[in-house]
Amino acid sequence: MTVPPLDLPAENRELSPHTGLTREHWCGYADYLLRSAHRYATADHANIHLPGANSAYGPRSDSLEAFARTFLMASFRMAGDPAGTGWLADWYAKGLDAGTDPRSPERWPTPGELGQAKVEAASLAVGLALTRDQLWDKLPERVQGQLIAWFETVIGEDYPPINWVWFQIVVETFLASVGGRSSAEDIEAGLAVHDSLYRGHGWFADGPERAYDHYVGWAFHVYPQLWAMMAPGDPRVLARGTLDGDRLADYLDDAVHLVGANGSPLIQGRSLIYRFAAAAPFWVGELSGHTRLSPGTSRRAASGMLDYFARNGAIDGDGLLSIGWHREFSGMKQSYSGAGSPYWAAKGMLGLALPAGHRVWTAVEEPLPVELGDTRRLIVAPGWQVNGTQADGIVRITNHGTDHARPGDRLADAALYARLGYSTHSFPDLASESVDNAVVLVDSAGRLTHRTGFETHGLTASGDGLKGSSGGPMNWIDAPETTGPDHGSGVPGAVTPGPDVTVTSFTQGGVEIRLVRLRGTAGCPPARLRIGGWPLDPASDLTSVVVPLAGVGEALDDAGSLVREERQPMGRGLVVPWVGTSGPATDGLYAAVVGFGGQGVRADVERVRLFTDAEGRLAVELDPNFSHDLDARGRARGQVFI
Repeated sequence: MTVPPLDLPAENRELSPHTGLTREHWCGYADYLLRSAHRYATADHANIHLPGANSAYGPRSDSLEAFARTFLMASFRMAGDPAGTGWLADWYAKGLDAGTDPRSPERWPTPGELGQAKVEAASLAVGLALTRDQLWDKLPERVQGQLIAWFETVIGEDYPPINWVWFQIVVETFLASVGGRSSAEDIEAGLAVHDSLYRGHGWFADGPERAYDHYVGWAFHVYPQLWAMMAPGDPRVLARGTLDGDRLADYLDDAVHLVGANGSPLIQGRSLIYRFAAAAPFWVGELSGHTRLSPGTSRRAASGMLDYFARNGAIDGDGLLSIGWHREFSGMKQSYSGAGSPYWAAKGMLGLALPAGHRVWTAVEEPLPVELGDTRRLIVAPGWQVNGTQADGIVRITNHGTDHARPGDRLADAALYARLGYSTHSFPDLASESVDNAVVLVDSAGRLTHRTGFETHGLTASGDGLKGSSGGPMNWIDAPETTGPDHGSGVPGAVTPGPDVTVTSFTQGGVEIRLVRLRGTAGCPPARLRIGGWPLDPASDLTSVVVPLAGVGEALDDAGSLVREERQPMGRGLVVPWVGTSGPATDGLYAAVVGFGGQGVRADVERVRLFTDAEGRLAVELDPNFSHDLDARGRARGQVFI
């Protein structure tokens, strides 16, 4: 099958000085992705059988998923350009008919028959609501009836108490708008679950665990605003307008600080194969008017993401979105991931629903916070201390509050949640047991401990630096191979208790002072301590370094690197430096300096010094010459007392 051409205009550096991308570029990418996917559709357009692995739910689910998610992208194109997208309305009208015709061999499984269809039904409902004039109102009455009957199978169904409740809310709201049946009880129960997951300042947990990730933006904030557009006169919408809008604006204040100057969103959490879906909350802020960001900043964030993934091979040579981060990487496949799954990136195309004359498209791009200067921010709900550095454009988080578990749980670490650090420029080691941004004990069999279930001890600002702490028992987990659902949590296994550990991080710029206090080692299997730094592609021009903090605590007299030579989501290998003890660790304090960044970060690490203050307290300080540790008058800042 011939790959359609990618038709893009020349970059416009006057309107978009940072990315060069305009609305026409977004349209070009959307049309290219849609035409490329359409080549794999059945003759009646109902199912799109993309090449690649199936999910755990099988090909019938995956082909519906590909249709529904590309339809969502197409609906944004149609909503923002009704006159120029008749070809999309015609193409999808044919598929909507065959997919819901109970007599068709290509009919879709209903949400009442297949759990994944509950997810895809939401994309269909939102898309039909946004294109009611162009598509729904022009469908034959027979097809409208088929769709209503198909959607009505969601009524009374159980939905897990996570972001999924929104799939039921938007479907039943659409049903009510077109004369179908709906359940007020379902909608109100879903709203109650949504509110129960709110954790403050715009942040939601995706369930009862400490599950903080991109679902906060592309689900918990996007759907309430789309729902409000679907039913603007609904009393429930009117009653919640200010509440949901203020929460979105609060979230965006944080989210814009989590985008790197390279355009990458924070590389953390599950479903990363959705890639530029992370742009969705920036668009919905403009769509709804609930944002404090300037339109030029919102578009800079969103266009930066699209540009980042386009430049790094996320769209393959066949014009398709692959399972991966940059290019295809099968190791990122989760149990629910099929070849159509990456097209939830469609959410990142939400800005196309805004017409060409909207302020978000006409305003000149403005820089991200990390492009204006070094940034420091505490995000309390997920327990993140955020440090961005203008010189290299990196945004880093130090994590003392997220593990996709509850305090006291004893599970294997989830690689995308439980590490001590994540960034916009490094991809985590996907192995559960790793020294990647970790404090671990290594027993005689080579097993590494896990930190999941730790207690958060709080975050504070300290001068111009940030301080966070967490701790609890370390555990060795013998986790069996599992083929069950993979939704982000670490897996259970036989537990061998280890000692208690408290980790305190003082961060500034690209440097972290990491203090580790061990207690109870005498009653545990003998084990060596390792303190790990940041993971990097060996070909990267960035630096990852970890060194002992001389003069503090017990000796760290061993060092090395974890090396993985196999291909990784961002490159051809992975290297993680570490320091540790050459023999069994004992109770006491251990201290290291961890650095990650561009040119000069190694020198910054070496400038961290030990001193005793006037009151005789032992403290470490970032040297006054440290590039990120001077105030406007050149005074030294940033010290943490041992």
